[in-house]
Amino acid sequence: QVQLVELGGGLVQPGGSLRLSCAASGSFFSMGWYRQAPGKQRELVATVTTYRNTNYADSVKGRFTISTDNAKNTVYLQMNSLKPEDTAVYYCRQQRYSGIDYWGKGTLVTVSS
Repeated sequence: QVQLVELGGGLVQPGGSLRLSCAASGSFFSMGWYRQAPGKQRELVATVTTYRNTNYADSVKGRFTISTDNAKNTVYLQMNSLKPEDTAVYYCRQQRYSGIDYWGKGTLVTVSS
């Protein structure tokens, strides 16, 4: 059973920074971060493939950076210049070459003064 363990959420003031991490077992095609704000659909934040190709939502480009530590099977999301509209539950997703997806349980990020 694959488990994705997300860490790093919390409360931060506007303009602040947070770093999320997600540890996962097994080889994968890509890993990514998604978020869901209250009353909204889950949306892509950023993804990274094993070839280190990255993709970002327009709303986070220039502020968020996704990266991986293959030795630790961990993906990170560095979030800078946070805005209140970044408030959401952030989910980690792992896509296997088999086509199977695994999701974490989510970590809450609240941006508020």
